[in-house]
Amino acid sequence: MTRQHHRKGLQRAAFAAGAALTVVAVAGAAPGADAATASTPGKPQLKLIAASKSVILDRYEGSSGVYLDLGTYVTVDNAPLELKVTRKSYKDPVVAQQILRNGTKTTTTTLPAGTVKDFSGLPGFLEVSIKNAAGAEVRKTQGTFCPNNASGRLRPDAPATSHYPESCSTNPFTLGSVWGVEKGWASNSSTVDYDNPVDLAPGEYTAKVSVAKKYRDLFGIPNDQPTIKVTVRQESSGGGEGGGVGLRSSTPSGGHDAHGGGHDMAGMEGMEGMPGMAGGHHYGPRGADAPTPSALAHALEARGLAHPGDGAGRTDGSRIASALKAAAGRPTGRAGAPAGVPKPDLRSLPAWDIAVTDGEDGDAPGKDYLAFSANVWNAGPAPLVVDGFRKPGAERMDSYQYFYDAKGKQVGYAPAGTMEWDPRIGHEHWHFTDFASYRLLAADQHEIVKSGKEAFCLANTDAIDQTVKNANWHPNNTDLSTACGEQNSISVREVLDVGSGDTYTQYRPGQSFDITGLPNGTYYIQVIANPANRLQESDTKNNVSLRKVVLGGTQGARTVKVPPVDLVDAP
Repeated sequence: MTRQHHRKGLQRAAFAAGAALTVVAVAGAAPGADAATASTPGKPQLKLIAASKSVILDRYEGSSGVYLDLGTYVTVDNAPLELKVTRKSYKDPVVAQQILRNGTKTTTTTLPAGTVKDFSGLPGFLEVSIKNAAGAEVRKTQGTFCPNNASGRLRPDAPATSHYPESCSTNPFTLGSVWGVEKGWASNSSTVDYDNPVDLAPGEYTAKVSVAKKYRDLFGIPNDQPTIKVTVRQESSGGGEGGGVGLRSSTPSGGHDAHGGGHDMAGMEGMEGMPGMAGGHHYGPRGADAPTPSALAHALEARGLAHPGDGAGRTDGSRIASALKAAAGRPTGRAGAPAGVPKPDLRSLPAWDIAVTDGEDGDAPGKDYLAFSANVWNAGPAPLVVDGFRKPGAERMDSYQYFYDAKGKQVGYAPAGTMEWDPRIGHEHWHFTDFASYRLLAADQHEIVKSGKEAFCLANTDAIDQTVKNANWHPNNTDLSTACGEQNSISVREVLDVGSGDTYTQYRPGQSFDITGLPNGTYYIQVIANPANRLQESDTKNNVSLRKVVLGGTQGARTVKVPPVDLVDAP
């Protein structure tokens, strides 16, 4: 099953990934904050800097503007910047806490109520004023700052890698996140919005950048205001998809991977080539405040199975996992799951991104379809590990779920349905057939009006709760490039890690609900995780979610209204 944005999500300018951005030097700063405050033991010292005195932004023919990547960074020293962002339920507001560590002492400070409204970052953090050559202000913007950029180290003695997560979640039903910047690291603070370029005509400009006063007061940030010369240069053609090359903000924008699969990879933009960011590996010591990785995660890594597409860890059928000692297409060893063994906990989220479409992406024209996004995530404490094994010449693989004890030792496996090869363009990989299903229910929430069941290639597309036990802040299979095999694969491994979920966007043929002819009224989109109970879980009482929708309009002009889920208004 393929995941991808529907048409309204593809309006990003065609050059969103390839225009030129030049970064050269460091700009000046205004007077700073109290040095004694900044050097308090265990308290991070934050500072806004600009990596260049001037930048060049290319504007391509037919584009609606440029991406305002000014190369500004928040540097962190003296101690890491760490924030824990949570909500108890969808009935409760989002609460952000700053975590301060001084040796063995940990202090938690709650940020003022309303400071953070979602999990995408600190809203209104960066303020940008742009003036033209005549000195008149032509643009004034504010931007959200996602600390989880790990853009680079400030000096050679800084920690070799960043153990904090690599992006901020934009899933509307996220429950818990961790944001952080290592001591001695910098995080990109540029207010780039890849869906909304800034309309600046070719010419010369001056940009002044500053941190909003409420954040300067909150974190003790000096009132530095770097000034950057901006040259907007007209280009006649080309540029691919992007507003500039060079360093970029890694705040996710809900983009999807090259397979069109709905995997949220925008959070990895700007990571390639950065220190400690190669291929998802994290060498060297972890930060002192990092959560202790579970033995389960170590077990997968030790067997070379935790890094799809990287040497021994390939899951493209180039090997049968040696640790599993599969024979004749079936695993050997201990069958069954011992009592008390840690298991995953699959939970479904309410549907969102709900819209009526009219036959886009290959559906029958002239009909009305109800499309939506759905996510099933793993609350742990163990990852969901499913292997497929293929008999010679077989069209399907037999799939098995694997279990590990608290020390990470494999202690059993159990049959878990099948995997099938999907030859459709945009898919072309192996799908696990027993992961989730969807239904459209009548107003009584019981009568099934429409039903859809799809096979899945599992991947960790969204961080739903990074605060649950054994949550992995650096899940490896975050895309489809090798995680789901090739047509000639003899075995594959698919993993849904603890704290992560897999989003599918139902805008592909056969995935949305055909509502042509359905009467107007109230319905419910039902998302069911593990529908056939073939997967063993620690809890199956949270596998079903409902989202209310109200259909209106007339055929060819149907409408849908989507009430909020408690405090979450995400239609």
